[in-house]
Amino acid sequence: MKKIAVLVSGGVDSSVVLALLKQQGHDVTAFYLKIWLEDELSYLGSCPWEQDLEFVRGVCAKLDVPLSVISMQQTYHDRVVSYMLSEIKAGRTPNPDVLCNQYVKFGAFYDAIDTAYEYVATGHYAQVEHTPTVSILKKGKDPIKDQTYFLAYLSQAQLKRALFPIGGLEKSEVRALAQKFDLPTASRKDSQGICFLGKFNFADFVQAHLGVQPGDMIEFETGKKMGRHDGFWFFTIGQRQGIGLSGGPWYVVSKDPVKNIVYISNQYGAVTNHKSGMLVQNFNWNQGVSLSKKELDVRFRHGPAVHPARVEQVGDELKVTLQYESSQGIAAGQFAVLYDGDVCLGGGVIKEAF
Repeated sequence: MKKIAVLVSGGVDSSVVLALLKQQGHDVTAFYLKIWLEDELSYLGSCPWEQDLEFVRGVCAKLDVPLSVISMQQTYHDRVVSYMLSEIKAGRTPNPDVLCNQYVKFGAFYDAIDTAYEYVATGHYAQVEHTPTVSILKKGKDPIKDQTYFLAYLSQAQLKRALFPIGGLEKSEVRALAQKFDLPTASRKDSQGICFLGKFNFADFVQAHLGVQPGDMIEFETGKKMGRHDGFWFFTIGQRQGIGLSGGPWYVVSKDPVKNIVYISNQYGAVTNHKSGMLVQNFNWNQGVSLSKKELDVRFRHGPAVHPARVEQVGDELKVTLQYESSQGIAAGQFAVLYDGDVCLGGGVIKEAF
């Protein structure tokens, strides 16, 4: 029996983790993290996390597991929200979930709980193999749900205390277990929001902090003005939905944060396929081992697609050259994550595409 802290969000995945560990006889305590400052939520008219917390309480009551609610609000604001806003204003595309895992769930939370907790368990679709010398992060069994992309910035010290009990399951199996355990979250939809907060719309978040600044949409190939937008910060490279112009499909292929211009094209492949790779900075080798193999796979956004690449160390940066052209846009500010088969080696921030 181990003493385990389980991070719960009010969703089906973390609920099943709690149920499985309790069934296995471990000494488990559920923890719900409050991460949003009240003034950041005021424009929504209510506190969207309250319903999540009600589901958490229902699950804990059903499983007879103690629950503790911990405030991580200031840490989240200082380490995640501030970074997101500065990156967005610079025209880059940050990923808040990577930082939330590094600084909050497996960072400040580790420091906040009693050292008697041997492990921290979450509902991530990933696997970690603990050996006497190293903890190895591996892809989850479900290729669609695999979340190692969001965990690539964890350190070896953080991985050593991490457990991902549903990483060896398909999503359908997790849903089936939730029904078997008769959990209140069994039929709850998956959240698509920022970090813990499922109902939080990213565009609403950006508008609340950065406001609206009308600018031009320009056709990339011709320089022709095609329409107007409310601010370049509402758009990401590769975006197709929400452009609102006829004659498409239109894709976002570039942004000029100085002139507040969004460049679009309906020939997305022709514009982006000449990008053969990326320079990656601030790379974290989560096993504490630097580059030893040059032929690896890379992900440069969350999803099942991995791309064979050649990786070279160039000064303090990694040069990642794709073996085949990709129809996905490479966005500065996003994370590039390297894999050797199923093993996630770590990740870094994309500085630029080439």
